[in-house]
Amino acid sequence: MPRPRYRRTPDVTAAVEVPAVLPLVVMTVDADGTMTVTVDGTPFPPAPFAPPWVRGSFTTILDQLAARHRTPLRIHVREADGTTFTDIITPGKTRRPVPEPEPEPESESKPEPSQPASAELTVLHGEGFVPGEDVAIAIVIAHSDAAPDGTARGLIETAQLAASPTREVILLGRVSGTLTIGHPE
Repeated sequence: MPRPRYRRTPDVTAAVEVPAVLPLVVMTVDADGTMTVTVDGTPFPPAPFAPPWVRGSFTTILDQLAARHRTPLRIHVREADGTTFTDIITPGKTRRPVPEPEPEPESESKPEPSQPASAELTVLHGEGFVPGEDVAIAIVIAHSDAAPDGTARGLIETAQLAASPTREVILLGRVSGTLTIGHPE
C-alpha cells in the first residue's frame, strides 16, 4: 500500500475553544452633538458635575475605557443621521516617565548656564479625519489628536525628519483610516 505524500497533523483547535469576547462600547451621537456611551449595555456617564459627553470627548472616553479594561475594545458609533461605524481599538503602551539626570556636584566656579537649543519644527497638515481621533505620524515618533473640525497636523523636529531618506511623513487616522502622505513645510 503506497504511503500518503503528506503527513496529517492532529487537529488541536478542536480540543481547545477560546471565545473571543471584547468589551462592546456603543457611542450614540445625538443631533445636538451630545453622546451617550454604554459598555456592554451598562451606561458610562461622564464624571459627576462634568458636562455631557460630546463628539470631542471621543478620545477621552476611549483613553479612560482602555486604561480601565486594558484589553482591546470593540467600538460601535451610531451617528444621528443613522450611519454607523465599527472598529476595534487597542490600548496604547503605557509610557514610563524618563528619569531626570542627577545634578552634577557644584564646583567652586560656576559656568554660565547655556541656553537650551530650540528645535526647529516642520509641519504636515491633513484633513478628512474623525474629530478627536488619534492620528499617527510616521516615521512613528509621536501621535497627535485631530482637531474638532477633523484636521490634523504633525509637528516634527527637523533632526527627526533628517533620519528619513525620502523626507516623507505619514499621518494615519487610527479610527477613520484616513491617510495623508506628504513633505512637511
